[in-house]
Amino acid sequence: MLTSQHSENHLPIMEYFYTIQGEGFHSGRPAFFIRLSGCDVGCVWCDVKESWDINDQQYMSIDVLLQEIQKTKADFIVITGGEPLMHNLSTLSKKLKELNKTIAIETSGTYPSKGIIDWFCFSPKKFRKPLEEAYAMANELKIIINHKSDFDWALEHAKKVNDKCHLFLQPEWSKEHKHLPEIIDFIKEHPEWRISLQTHKYINIP
Repeated sequence: MLTSQHSENHLPIMEYFYTIQGEGFHSGRPAFFIRLSGCDVGCVWCDVKESWDINDQQYMSIDVLLQEIQKTKADFIVITGGEPLMHNLSTLSKKLKELNKTIAIETSGTYPSKGIIDWFCFSPKKFRKPLEEAYAMANELKIIINHKSDFDWALEHAKKVNDKCHLFLQPEWSKEHKHLPEIIDFIKEHPEWRISLQTHKYINIP
């Protein structure tokens, strides 16, 4: 049972920061990132495994978080994780919209969406099956290429998303040198896809 601290007005936040979105459709856009703790998907190549577990010290008042956001010029908010949809985002998203912020989420689609989302970046993983609603909601499908079999995986999921969804392939960072040539060749044969690179890692920003 949640304590008063763990109410809908508090969320477990691993970190937050104002930076530039480094990957996907909105790459290059200033963005305030909110990284929520908690994940049960378990990607073996995850680069933020420290976000998987939740502890009591991470719970933060949404109002305090909003004060931090308002110290910046950010109008684009990215909620990520962990798996952010493990949490009820109704209160957070309502208050963000009252401040006229655009809200994006980065999710594996394994939990129902609870809150107002303007941009739904859907990145399904083999480790846990996504919900069907994620395919209909997706503005962006981002497939991480970690193995040659992931190209077939990408085509399989592209058949299920809505017609307006943007399609991206992103090499797993530690194997980028290996898979990037394969991704380039694939996209030349499937021009509906685009490359997503983790440019924030190239320019050494969060």
